[in-house]
Order: sequence, then structure tokens, then C-alpha cells
Amino acid sequence: MVRIRSWAAHLHALPARAILGGLAIKLVVWLIELAAGRAPAFLEVVDTMAGLAVAGGLAYYLFKLIALAQRRLLWKVRRKLILSYIFMGFVPALLIIAFFLLCGFLLLYNFSSYLVQSRLRTLSDQSRFLAQSTAFEIQRGGGQDVAAILTRRQAHASGQFPDLSITLVAVDRACPEVGSVKSEVSRESANFRLQPSDFRPVGPWRHLAAPQTVPPWIGCAGFSGIVAYSHRKDAGAGDQDTHLIARAVVFPDSPRPAYAVVVDLLVNDSVKQQLRRETGVEMRSVNAAPNARAGDARPLTGPDGGHDDGPSAPTAGGILSSLPSPMEYRDWTTGASGTLTVTTALSVAELYDRISAAEGNVGRALGQGLLLVLFAIGALFLIIQFVALIAGLTLAKSITGSVHELFAGTERVRRGDFTHKIAVKSEDQLGELAGSFNSMTDSIEELLLQAAEKKRLEEELRIAHEIQMSLLPQGPLTMSGLSVTALCVPAREVGGDYYDFLPLDDHRVGVLIADVSGKGTSAALYMAELKGLVLSLSEMHSSPRSLLIAVNRIIAQHLDARSFITMTYAVIDLHARTMTYARAGHTPLIYAPGPGAGSRRVRILAPDGLVLGLKIDNGEMFEKLLVEQTIELRTGDFYLFFTDGISEAMNVHDDCFGEARLGQLVEAHAHLPSDELRERMLREIAAFVGEAPQHDDMTMILLKVDGEGDSLPMDTEIAEITEAR
Repeated sequence: MVRIRSWAAHLHALPARAILGGLAIKLVVWLIELAAGRAPAFLEVVDTMAGLAVAGGLAYYLFKLIALAQRRLLWKVRRKLILSYIFMGFVPALLIIAFFLLCGFLLLYNFSSYLVQSRLRTLSDQSRFLAQSTAFEIQRGGGQDVAAILTRRQAHASGQFPDLSITLVAVDRACPEVGSVKSEVSRESANFRLQPSDFRPVGPWRHLAAPQTVPPWIGCAGFSGIVAYSHRKDAGAGDQDTHLIARAVVFPDSPRPAYAVVVDLLVNDSVKQQLRRETGVEMRSVNAAPNARAGDARPLTGPDGGHDDGPSAPTAGGILSSLPSPMEYRDWTTGASGTLTVTTALSVAELYDRISAAEGNVGRALGQGLLLVLFAIGALFLIIQFVALIAGLTLAKSITGSVHELFAGTERVRRGDFTHKIAVKSEDQLGELAGSFNSMTDSIEELLLQAAEKKRLEEELRIAHEIQMSLLPQGPLTMSGLSVTALCVPAREVGGDYYDFLPLDDHRVGVLIADVSGKGTSAALYMAELKGLVLSLSEMHSSPRSLLIAVNRIIAQHLDARSFITMTYAVIDLHARTMTYARAGHTPLIYAPGPGAGSRRVRILAPDGLVLGLKIDNGEMFEKLLVEQTIELRTGDFYLFFTDGISEAMNVHDDCFGEARLGQLVEAHAHLPSDELRERMLREIAAFVGEAPQHDDMTMILLKVDGEGDSLPMDTEIAEITEAR
């Protein structure tokens, strides 16, 4: 057992040792690397193993910490109920809300991205259209007044696009596939020479310098798309501000065009405001992605300080104010593709207003009504969820509050405080449980009081039992020619049976056995009173009859109407070898003659006599009926005095032991010594009664006449209640 405990302690300390050892090893390896510059390969393996040991130890203690926190957190029922409600009711609702919000966000995100890219594609198409129409007009005019055409075109479109820039770029390339489709007139009209002044840029060209050449990557079909450029925000600063332009390059319809028309539409503040007016989406900023470099595929860098788009319109904050929208752009020099992130701001109200405006007033009103219903349902859902949360917490508090009160009450009861009461705050099952707990503590307190009272009464009865037993004969009584054995087994702590031996002189002794009706304390008190009377009257009355008459006259004045006493009193004269006795309603005597009498058959001696204590005719009937008898004593004679608790001992079938069975038992074993005969009689009675309880006091006196001149002690025994069997 000690070895197992030592192993357990070793295993418990192992994670701490692993952490400390691993940290020590890593410190040593670090010092070696610091000193040597580079540690050997095997030290790197050692360092890795030390790191794993530290990680394992920390993981162990983290697991222990989580388990401890779980025990501390979930020990109270209230926390369990609250957590269960949160995980079963509140968290799913939040997930549903988050799901629909994410769906709405994705929908709006994709829609805003689509609107921005669609608008940029429209700008590209418009720039291509302007370039095509300009090239067609120059081609149709045969190269005359090119500068005027460019100026007119720029002025005509600048109302819609204020920063429109147009220029011609000289080219020299063969495009047979383009010219083969055109008519012969177009081919001829394209064969003209332009003047150097015709290649002068028209328009502001504030964003970039006008291109002087067309990059080789642009084919004869031309180009239209989004081109990005950037400029530094501040002089000498490294940060750059990125902008977009819709650029179109168009060649004239000629097998060998000599020029190309380049049109730039700047995505400036006016274009952004127009986008917002038409769609409800605002372009806020443009950023080049880190992986946008392909060769030198960065956005073009302007030669000057850059271009200011002007102040943008204010947009509501929130997650919809910074929606990143990736889009593809082309580098003008190399033609490489890159990725830009266009940050947009979306106004849901403006977007919905633009969408519903297309449906007319009726559709708009219906849409607004449905939107209000949707918002009302959402608000109602949130209110119900909040109310459910408050109700769940309140319900959990009410339940766990009652449980806590019960727990505190049981702790008080466990410590022995049965006066604690739980406040009944609700009329439900928990309130009934609290009331039952209070009733239980009241019952326990009452039972404890009853137990204390019972203990006190038992102690008093024990003392009364000791006092009553002390009233019975104590110690040996030597009487020449006579041996006596007695037994008293009360049915309760105290009883009403009484026997006594009264030495009258040196050769006479009085033998008394009595039975007070009933059991318990009252019978014991009457028995004590009877003892006092007999002790005082035995000195004045030598006749048993006269003593019984005197006792009846006195005791009848003190007994209640429901009580009486049966009694047999005998005076044994050992000189005269006689026994004079009288029976006042008591059980008969059983007499077994000695060997000299011839017949050993027992006799039942039952002279007439009325019970003591009856309040009728002042004792005249008692005196008239009472008979006194005298019998001669011979050596070996055996007399049995007993109370009805012996003869009326009952078994589980309510059958009585009976005087006949008792007489047969005496007849069969009268030759035995008195103490052996007593034990045999007790065994026979116990075997007959079995498991049935003792219902009455059992008392008997076994008297045997010995040879003349013998002197034997009188053996008396007072049996406790526990010796009834």
C-alpha cells in the first residue's frame, strides 16, 4: 500500500519535473548557442525534446485546471441550469441570427461588388465607344482638322465626364485581318498622313502623362479596361494612393494603321457620386493587393503630385461601410494582370430605395410595407428572446434558490440544528417540498424531545426497578429443615408481583406471594404499599387468615375500584412440622408429597378465598369466604407457590401453559434440587412460549422440606426482564 502511494505521488509530480527540467535544458542550450554561436545538431534535438517535455507538462496542468474549473463552475445547480439554458435556448437563437445576418451580409457584399464592377465595365465600354467614334470621324474626314475633331469630341463629352482626356498615338503595325473586313473606301480613306500637331493631347491629362506609344501587348482589336495608377500622398513618403481610369485604345479600320486613339475616363469623385446616386454604393478607396506584382505589373506611377478626387459624400458607419471588393486590372506597360481591392460603402436604405423605385409607387409602397413587417417580426423575435432569457434566468434562480435553501437546511440539520426553517416563497412543488422539510424538522425535533423524555422515563423506571427489586428478599435465609428457591421476572421494568419471607421467630417463617392486578408503575406502588402492611401486620397476627383480613381492611381503602390483589400467605412452623396458609384469590399451591407419603402424585391446594381490595360490604364477604388450612410437613415434601404469569404464559397461538402442565412438570422432577427444578421449569416455559412476548410478571417460590435437623440456606433469585427466557 505504501509503495502504491509513493508511485502515485511520483506520477503526480512528474509533469512539474518535466516542465522544470525542460526549461533548464533549454536554458543550457541557449547559453551554449550564445557562447559558441551555433549549437551542434544533437543539441537541437535535445532542445526539441525539452520543448516537448515542457509542452506536455503544461498540457497536463492545463487539463487539470480545466477539470478544476469545470467542477467549481458546475457544482451549483443554478450554474448548470443557466448554462444549459444558454446552450439550448440562447446560443441557437444567436446562431440563427448570426446565420441570417451573414447571409444578408454576403448578399449585400456580392451585390455591391457586382454593382461596382458593372459600373466600371460600363465606363470601359463608354471609353471604347468614344475612342471608336473619334477614330471613325478622323478616318471619315480624311485626316483633316484632327485637332479640331479631338477638341470637339472632348468638349462634347466633358459635360458627362469632366476629366475626359483624348490623344492620338503614332503606330506602325500591320493589321490585315482588320482591313480585310472593311470596304475599299475605308482602306483608301485611311491612307493619309497626319501632322505632328495632330498628336497633341486634348483634355486635362492631370492624372497621368499622355501615352506616346501603344504597348506591344495590345493587339489590332484594341483595348478597353481598367488601368490603375498611383502617386505618393506626401513628398518623400513611402505611402502611395491608388486610383483607377477606364482606358480605351482603338485603331482605325486600315490594314496598316498609322495612329491609335487613346481615351481616358478618370474614375473621380463625380463618377463615384453618380455611382452612388444610381446604385446606393459608394467607392471609398482603392488598394493594390500584395501579390499584384507580375514582372513590373504595379499600377502606373504618375509623374506629378497626383490627383485629388475631392471630398466624398458621408456614409453611415458599420460593417457595410468597408466592403472589400477584389477586381482585376491591367498594367499599361507590360499588360500583366493584377488584383485591386476596391473598398465600397453600401447604404441599404438607398439601395432598397433605388430597387423599389423601379417598381412604381404601388410596388414601392408594397415593398416598404413588407419591409416594415420584416423589421417588426425581427424586433418581436429579439424581444421574445430577451424575455425568454430573463424568464429562464428568473426560473433558474427560483428553482436553484429553493434547492440552495434545502441544501443549507440539510447542512443545519446535519450539524444538529433542527430549529432552522426554510422560507416558503412559492406555492408550487418546490414550496411544498420546503414545507415538507419544515414539517420533517419539526417531527425530528419532536421525536428528539420524545426520545429525551423516553430516556428520562427509562432512567426513572430503571431506578424504580432497582428500588422494587430491593424490596424483595436479599441474601440467604438459613432455616433448619427447609430449602427455598425463588424467582421473579417482571414483564416490564417494574411489575406488580411480590414475594417475601418473614422470619417470625427462631422456628417460624412466613412465606408470602402476591400479584397486584395490572402491570407497570401503579402495580409497583401498590406492591410497595402491600409490603409495608405485611411487614407491620405480620408481627401482630400469627394466623394467616387474620393477617389477610387485616390487610384487606386497610388496603381496600387505598386501591382504586379497578384494582385488586391476589395473595397467598403461609406460616411454616418447623418445630411443629406444620404449614398453615390462606389463599386470597391467588393461584393454587402445587404440592408434591415426599417419598414417605407413598403416592408421588401432585395435588392442587386451593382453599377458598376472595381477592384483596374489593370495596364491598366492608370486608364481611371476604372474611366469610376466606379459609385457612394447616398441613403436616414431611421430609421431601415440595411446595410450589406461583403467580398466574407462570400458568398463563402463552405462545403465538394464544395457548396457555396451564396448571395441569405445570403440575406434571413438578410431578416428574420433584426429586431434583430446587434450583435445578427451577431452571428446568424456566426452559420448559420458554420452549412452550417460543417467540411470543411475555405478557405478565412471572414469580414462583419453590419450597422443599428437608430432614429434621438439617440447616440449608434459602436461595432467592430476582431475575431481570432480560432473563425472561
